Amino acid sequence: MIQPRKDIRNIAIIAHVDHGKTTLVDGMLRQTNVFRANQEMTERVLDSNDLERERGITILAKNTSIVYKDVTINIVDTPGHADFGGEVERVVNMVDGVLLLVDAVEGPMPQTRFVLRQALQKGCKVVVVVNKVDRPAARPDYAVNATFDLFVDLGASDEQADFPVIFAKALEGRAGYAPDELEDDLRPLFETILEHLPPPLVDPDGSTQLLATTLEFSSYVGKIAVGRLSSGTIRSGQAITHITAKGEMKPGKVTKLFTYRDLQRFEQDEALAGDIVAVAGIPDVGIGDTLADPDDPRPLPPIHVEEPTVRMTFGVNDSPFAGREGKFLTSRQIRERLMRELESNVAMRVAETDKASEFVVSGRGELHLAILIETMRREGYEFSVSRPEVIFKEGENGRLEPIEHIYLEVHNDYFGAVSEMLGRRRAHLQDIRYGEDGTVYTEYLVPTRGMLGFRQPFLTATRGTGIFHTLFHGYEPYKGEIDTVENGSLVAMESGDVAAYALQHLVQRGAFFIMPGEEVYAGQVVGQHIRDDEELVVNVCKTKTLTKVRTGPTAIVEALPTPRFMSLDDCIQYLGPDELLEVTPQSLRIRKKELRHDVRQKTIKRAKKQE
Repeated sequence: MIQPRKDIRNIAIIAHVDHGKTTLVDGMLRQTNVFRANQEMTERVLDSNDLERERGITILAKNTSIVYKDVTINIVDTPGHADFGGEVERVVNMVDGVLLLVDAVEGPMPQTRFVLRQALQKGCKVVVVVNKVDRPAARPDYAVNATFDLFVDLGASDEQADFPVIFAKALEGRAGYAPDELEDDLRPLFETILEHLPPPLVDPDGSTQLLATTLEFSSYVGKIAVGRLSSGTIRSGQAITHITAKGEMKPGKVTKLFTYRDLQRFEQDEALAGDIVAVAGIPDVGIGDTLADPDDPRPLPPIHVEEPTVRMTFGVNDSPFAGREGKFLTSRQIRERLMRELESNVAMRVAETDKASEFVVSGRGELHLAILIETMRREGYEFSVSRPEVIFKEGENGRLEPIEHIYLEVHNDYFGAVSEMLGRRRAHLQDIRYGEDGTVYTEYLVPTRGMLGFRQPFLTATRGTGIFHTLFHGYEPYKGEIDTVENGSLVAMESGDVAAYALQHLVQRGAFFIMPGEEVYAGQVVGQHIRDDEELVVNVCKTKTLTKVRTGPTAIVEALPTPRFMSLDDCIQYLGPDELLEVTPQSLRIRKKELRHDVRQKTIKRAKKQE
């Protein structure tokens, strides 16, 4: 018999990037006495991953819970970036309601649309929280009206569109029913959650059913499946049937059972329908699998996520410096790591190729793949990756390609240069609005091919002031060739240590990525050529002939321009079709796929003859 369980609420917090989701969770944890009075507390406590703290974004969905008026509120903090939309798509299976955060200045943003669409499709009820009402340019009325328009655009039901609104300063832990009447704590928010977000509807006497939505790992108990218990009860030591997403059934046993309270997992003997629980003891469980009663094994609908749109080739590092800095180098170790990533990263795909040393890894976007690369290098892996490329599909009328919906904010002075760049990338203008402060707000549909490597020239064209967000739009017929300008590279002629004397005579050739004293090898890309479409082989190891009259080396180094520091994202965007990125725990080196200069020159001449 289906009935509501009133002592519990399962909610997700969703929003665009940087609208204050994790900060709001901090305030909720603080005000429900999760922390001791003398305990030191870090900001954005749920962003526990080093990469999340460095980049200031949430990458992985996290669970926690608080107790307010004897009601347990299970909270899931979700990413706001569309590249990690797979996290949002799977966690909405665990919740019955969502808190939608909207910035009081910006209003609903592109990725607000994406995360809200996922919640509405699952039938979740929504409480809208207008955050940052203390900002100087705050316009809370606009934010509420624009949010209502967004609900209508996304086809929300009448019940969903009749949402309550709370105004908040998440950083100060204050909320209220009007923007200028905030209380000293978040009590209005807690009361609204209990009043408007529904309790889970469960069958307490039914057979056990749990859909694995998230995977965790413990060195003590192994793989842990996290999900909401839809019906029945589950106990530590209970025999269960593990039903895979493909329908295969395997016997299993629950060795440990946990629930979440505050910021920790607590071991339990029994959990009831409606609880978000963590189950250990099923070694090969995957996301989308069902844990069911052996006497009545009924699978729950598996989790479906959107297909990836961008792919890169991961391979063994075969450069002259291979094996110097990494702990895990072989194709077997790289393959094992990529397969392990598939267990928890539902939006990613890995395919093996004809070469045992290469794997094609597909994801939602450049950032999705860059996070995997950065995570692997921090774990001690050494490998190489190719330039990102889009994934095409075959339709009834020919080839289809992924299209991005791009939202831009640029000052009027730079809009001409930006629109010209987008025109070359086959972009189609959808909407344009002019702000009172001279800012132009535009929307385009652009092939994903055109967005690869777009960030750096966009920031250059707008003097670092432009903002853009992308959202996957869908697949459309192939738009034709895109005339993108490739980076011309300066390539090292020989292996050795970089000499300041050599760089002094090459500064007019382009911008360098290296410093005097660094070790390079023949075929390594050491800088960007001043001519965009040409490769130039240079000798950066050349030293001065010894004479009695010399210039001090320190004076030469000080006179050299500062080399261009290339982050991982910059390196990925820079890569040309004939280049690879060598990734090690300590270094990022761009190199040519073919290191021998004479072989590369013959290939270039052959290609020109064929044209």
